[in-house]
Amino acid sequence: MSQIITVFGATGTQGGSVIKSLLLDPSLSKEFKIRGVTRDVSKPAAESLAKLGVEVVKGDLSSPSSVAAAIKGSQIVFLVTNFWETMIPEVEITQGKNVADAAKAAGISHLIFSSLIGVSKATDGKFKNVAHFDGKAEIEEYIRGTGVPSTFFLPGYYMANYTQLLNKNEDGSYTLAYPVSGDTKFPLLDASADTGKFVKAIIKNREKLIGKHILGATDYYTPERIVADFSQVTGKNATFVQLTAEEYTAVLPPMLASALLESHLFIENPGYFKGESLAESLAILEEKPTTWKEFVKGAPAFN
Repeated sequence: MSQIITVFGATGTQGGSVIKSLLLDPSLSKEFKIRGVTRDVSKPAAESLAKLGVEVVKGDLSSPSSVAAAIKGSQIVFLVTNFWETMIPEVEITQGKNVADAAKAAGISHLIFSSLIGVSKATDGKFKNVAHFDGKAEIEEYIRGTGVPSTFFLPGYYMANYTQLLNKNEDGSYTLAYPVSGDTKFPLLDASADTGKFVKAIIKNREKLIGKHILGATDYYTPERIVADFSQVTGKNATFVQLTAEEYTAVLPPMLASALLESHLFIENPGYFKGESLAESLAILEEKPTTWKEFVKGAPAFN
């Protein structure tokens, strides 16, 4: 009888990538039955997964009983929480704790959580407004405290962000504007294509990765390199402009301004992954992650 891998956020960017990689893997697709959890099993993305043989089930992360039912009988669980769905930190944290508690009660053998560095703690309280990082760090700490065997996947800065961040000017050129220096290191990830590559590798290397962080990025890219590679691929002129904090926040919705400013200042120093090397995380991969140039070449928004 096949074991079960349950994937939360099955129709989202990270969860969808995980399911795709599992389905395409010759060994894991035979060893495991894939269960995808989503809030709406009737939407087209969910129906498409069902046609591929995924057991698609309805699940509500805010309901402990719903979570327990979703992971029942599973050996492995992949959990991603979505701060931006409500933008209420307490909601995301409670959802993560619900899965941790259910995983402990069910005797799950491996919980893989999509986590992030706690910005407030890493900066000794200097940056207190980056709730979309801090909430995940709090969930990770809680998971560790339950004793459930776990590995923590830390996704990098989404390459897809640049389809909006690279602003096209009237003359056809592009501008990238940040409140950080041009040599700040952004760990870039094609989340849709590559999250599954990392999670698949975590599953295959379970024994040596319990309790570990796996950093999900193909490389560190500076803003200067980002625009240079973009220009090389597209043939379009692109430049980086460093903004002051005031210039950067002036064009943002007030409710997001502090969070986005502080998250980028954190990337500048001490760093998105606090300067940690990507080498060990990349070494477990069976497939090469997508480079920024490859992403640009394949992105409809840039072509």
